[in-house]
Amino acid sequence: MPEQGLKIGIVTVSDRASRGEYTDRGGPAIENWLQQALATPWQAVKRLIEDEQDTIENCLRQLCDEDHCQLVVTTGGTGPARRDVTPDATEAVCDKLMPGFGELMRMESLKVVPTAILSRQTAGIRGNSLIINLPGKPSAIADCLTAVFPAVPYCIDLLEGPFMETNPDFIRAFRPKHALLAREGKL
Repeated sequence: MPEQGLKIGIVTVSDRASRGEYTDRGGPAIENWLQQALATPWQAVKRLIEDEQDTIENCLRQLCDEDHCQLVVTTGGTGPARRDVTPDATEAVCDKLMPGFGELMRMESLKVVPTAILSRQTAGIRGNSLIINLPGKPSAIADCLTAVFPAVPYCIDLLEGPFMETNPDFIRAFRPKHALLAREGKL
């Protein structure tokens, strides 16, 4: 893979927004949150697609395999409705599932709304990319990212991606001490 900086895929999954009937608020909410959270320069690779499993799968494959995004964050399509297939598409393209992400996001969301148990948010690894599914509501996006993001930079390290630094005034990444020592060449 060619040397590159941090690339993050931002995918909004919405039939209405993809047809122009509804303004996408989820994708911009993710991008805004990441702009505040990351101190490392990064490039957004944005997509706005319909709620079709094949379309979502193809989009995720392209962002991971061709666009080389180290992180892909989706919004929308995580509920129990028939058209909510984002987690199904994510699971279909991933080599490994990361169920702790979904568990933590639901736990945090339950503090706000009892219907959070209906959410099927998940995460997984495809090659060297981490894919995280978020809900569609901007306030829920912020709650969920705040909950899981401290672990994301270290996960990207483990996938041999670029070193991600966060803005400590906004959110702090967690890395085990041995990982920091190894980065500094002290191990």
